[in-house]
Amino acid sequence: MQKVCYLFFKTLFWIIFRLFFCIEVKGAENVPSEGGVIVAANHCSYLDPPVIGVALKRQATYMAREGLFRIPILKTFVSAFSFPVKRGSPRPSTIKEAVHRLRRGELIVMFPEGGRSQDGTFLDPKRGIGLIATMSRVPVVPALIRGTEKAFPVGAKFIRPAKIRVVFGRPLEIKVEEADRDFQERVARDIMMEIMRLDRR
Repeated sequence: MQKVCYLFFKTLFWIIFRLFFCIEVKGAENVPSEGGVIVAANHCSYLDPPVIGVALKRQATYMAREGLFRIPILKTFVSAFSFPVKRGSPRPSTIKEAVHRLRRGELIVMFPEGGRSQDGTFLDPKRGIGLIATMSRVPVVPALIRGTEKAFPVGAKFIRPAKIRVVFGRPLEIKVEEADRDFQERVARDIMMEIMRLDRR
């Protein structure tokens, strides 16, 4: 049932994004077709999660803000494709859940900045992605999203026409597992740097 629901919404969003936003996807072949993977993307808009979902060739799982699971209509949809995370200070159980899912072979989409950028500029990454990447040691695929900051920026009430582009970079291999906080923060910064490099293509 979940797979049918996923395919329905992916097809629906693909049609919408193609018709209204002329979505363009580059580097989709850089995302491994199986096995645990983290897709790490910049975050500017509420449109970013469905945009990434449409751009990927395989099903994605999201780490979603826990407040979304309390919204009556939205919680059913969010629960089907996500698990909750407390913004700012993820619980140890959330980290364990993410690592467990990755080791089980799931693809998890993460936004390293921890929140939406107000104007499309890049924000400093949170340590969480470095922690999960080093614990799971799965490939991390950097992804750049451009256009959603114009289509539905922070504070906007209506969606506007804008071309949307998604670029996937080459996977990063995290071969060392270290519990050191500085190391995890460095990994998070390295991942963010790779996302920023994609903006120069």
